[in-house]
Amino acid sequence: MHDMTALLIELGAVLLALGILGRIAGRVGFSPIPLYLLAGLAFGHGGLLPLDASEEFVATGAEIGVILLLLLLGLEYTAADLVGTLKTQYLSGVVDFLLNALPGAAVALLLGWGPVAAVALAGVTWISSSGVIAKVVGDLGRLGNRETPVVLGILVLEDLSMAVYLPILTALLAGVGLAGGSITLLISLGTVSVVLFVALRYGRVISRAVSSDNPEMLLLVVLGLTLLVAGIAAKLQVSAAVGAFLVGIALSGEVAKGARNLLSPLRDLFAAVFFVFFGLSTDPADIPPVLGIALALAVLTSLTKIATGWYAARRAGVKSAGRWRAGGTLVARGEFSIVIAGLAVGVEPRLGPLATAYVLILVILGPIAARFTEPAARRLTNLPKDPEPVAPPAAERLDDTANTRG
Repeated sequence: MHDMTALLIELGAVLLALGILGRIAGRVGFSPIPLYLLAGLAFGHGGLLPLDASEEFVATGAEIGVILLLLLLGLEYTAADLVGTLKTQYLSGVVDFLLNALPGAAVALLLGWGPVAAVALAGVTWISSSGVIAKVVGDLGRLGNRETPVVLGILVLEDLSMAVYLPILTALLAGVGLAGGSITLLISLGTVSVVLFVALRYGRVISRAVSSDNPEMLLLVVLGLTLLVAGIAAKLQVSAAVGAFLVGIALSGEVAKGARNLLSPLRDLFAAVFFVFFGLSTDPADIPPVLGIALALAVLTSLTKIATGWYAARRAGVKSAGRWRAGGTLVARGEFSIVIAGLAVGVEPRLGPLATAYVLILVILGPIAARFTEPAARRLTNLPKDPEPVAPPAAERLDDTANTRG
């Protein structure tokens, strides 16, 4: 009874604190992610108010948070969107990987952390924050700009690449050899291909089977199916998060829209718990030794993201001002970087503090870069001011993303 009382008191205090921090972030106009991470640092081991009774519960909530993040992400896209983006922007995706993943891998190897940690840190520095970027684009009134579909295309490619990257990382962390890792990769690629094919061919049939006019039934079916598939995927070492992402892709139309509306509050709750849990597992005293490395890596990968956006927008025929805006918009890192670091912290303890400091820097620097990269480039290169307004369907979908994730 005493343990249950302590659990309720600790959980109530944590959730109340998260609600207050979320409101503060909303008032300021910034992402709440850095505040959630700081709250986790404050409540964790070595922090101001360590949690004991609720740590196991929070860990379970964090797992659910990752699954819901990926499910809602999958619900944002249709299979046709993903296939179309692959066909038109795959070269930009390759450039994005080379410019932003390799610096992270190189830093891990230079620090002597080993190849597995190098693969993990590569993912941390590679993937931009879809949630933060969607909110920034909406706040800056750029939903109709011509570079916005380019930004969305890069984010789509990064999100889809997680369906391949996460199983590889999971296999490496599990100590699977070359043969086992190859099998895991083949299973992952095969699963993604099958899901895309089935979603393209039979997406409406699947959606009709899941559909229900009763919100309670729809919530139970979608959430139950997601947790079931995520668990099976984890058993196959394909990653629970990837399983959830694929469920989201398979659903479309009114079912996807209804599921988004029902699950978004749950996603926000458990995602906040996930960020807190990551902070709980990081000792604040471990951050100062890696702060300089995190800052240098943040500056370097901010420049490489700007170069990525500039290149992708140039390929799409966007004018110079729009290229710089696209690059600055992509700078922010956030949820995926923390997800990846959370998976790999066991193989290299310093990876958690480094990722925490790195994300804290870039989730704050990201909106600033989005706002000021193009004006700075215009002053340095005498670029003409060019708003380039246009309203393609992709911009409308990013507007919906900003509403559901921001």
